[in-house]
Amino acid sequence: MSSTESKLTVQKSSDWVPKMLAWVDLKFDYFGYFTSQEIDYPSGGFHHVLYAGIKAVTLEQLDELPSDKPKVGILSYDQKNKYENLSSQNKAWISCPDSLFFSPELTILINKNELTIEGTSPDQILAEILNTQVSSERKTGDFTIDSSHDEESYKAIFKKIQGHILEGDIYELNYCMDFHGTVSHTEPINLFLDLCENSPMPFSALFKAANLYLCCASPERFLKKQGQTLLTQPIKGTIKRGKTQQEDEDLKKQLAESEKEQAENLMIVDLMRNDLARIAQTGSVKVEELFGIYSFKQISQMISSVICRLPPSIGFEEIVSQTFPMGSMTGAPKVKCMELIETYEKFKRSWFSGSIGYIDSNGDFDFCVIIRSLIIDRTKNSFYFGVGSAITIDADAKAEYQECLLKAASLIKTLENFYSNFNNPN
Repeated sequence: MSSTESKLTVQKSSDWVPKMLAWVDLKFDYFGYFTSQEIDYPSGGFHHVLYAGIKAVTLEQLDELPSDKPKVGILSYDQKNKYENLSSQNKAWISCPDSLFFSPELTILINKNELTIEGTSPDQILAEILNTQVSSERKTGDFTIDSSHDEESYKAIFKKIQGHILEGDIYELNYCMDFHGTVSHTEPINLFLDLCENSPMPFSALFKAANLYLCCASPERFLKKQGQTLLTQPIKGTIKRGKTQQEDEDLKKQLAESEKEQAENLMIVDLMRNDLARIAQTGSVKVEELFGIYSFKQISQMISSVICRLPPSIGFEEIVSQTFPMGSMTGAPKVKCMELIETYEKFKRSWFSGSIGYIDSNGDFDFCVIIRSLIIDRTKNSFYFGVGSAITIDADAKAEYQECLLKAASLIKTLENFYSNFNNPN
């Protein structure tokens, strides 16, 4: 903290978060708000914190930011093109930067009962936030939504991908479809708050970069570094929640005992073990938990945890260059899958299936996978999101298509609840 900055700790009121987000949206071009929604998660979720800044750089320019301050950033899936001989030529529904990082001019740390404002003139900041007017009334509006696939077109691509598996090109591929559309008016903060209510997740985040917004409700961690320990937690395996406690337990048991889901999960665990081994101290890569079952509001998922010990002095950019993107969003082998993804998917993933998070002043960091998330362009009143599932030789096209729709449900519900009129062009 510079000599002009100071701290102020105060009691938190119930309406603090909406007021804070509305105020920071008016004052800053860049901000990242992170919360775990107090959800129990192995090794914890995001800290509850807001960072706001005024200048952004690319990942390759990270050293230009102050070394004694946190760094907040986002990586597009297309950042992969800097690490492998790959390209991204598909249609971009919204043009997003490959990477963007900033250091905060303002930090607000939030816990259950109080919050701490760190920045210049925190008393004035507090007063302005408390005086910010947040209306409980929503404008009447409408939205349109379209998708890259119906069930038949999805099945056609599914069959081609399984052909590559039969030919020995790949073992598993995470194929994604997109939903995209327009809205009559753009309210990213209210959409994010509604999404948090519909789908509370341990890696919830609202990120602003000028006129672009990410409303993220992710259940999946990409990488977390604490000291010299690096953790990754791939997800493969999804099932709906039951309507009764018994049905829910039966469904979770079905997921836990599914040989297909275990096989998918294990392939990605092996992929991530190989990724970590590229940067880890020799012999330090370990599977901390295999096939853990964790439940969220809408779904239960199979999550594994892989850790390693890092050598001294390895930096964030080098770690990312050897591990990005998350293997659960590509498949195995990784590079061949990314080539086929470019061939068969109908949209440019951009921020979807990339990563967002923060690096503290000590170099520790926590980044999630951008899934179950809306990407919004305020200037065009447009949005898109992606959903996907793993295609293996044993997978069933109808079941995988339904899994994609299940993952899209909370996002579509958020849009339907927020806008009173809904129009599907199909």
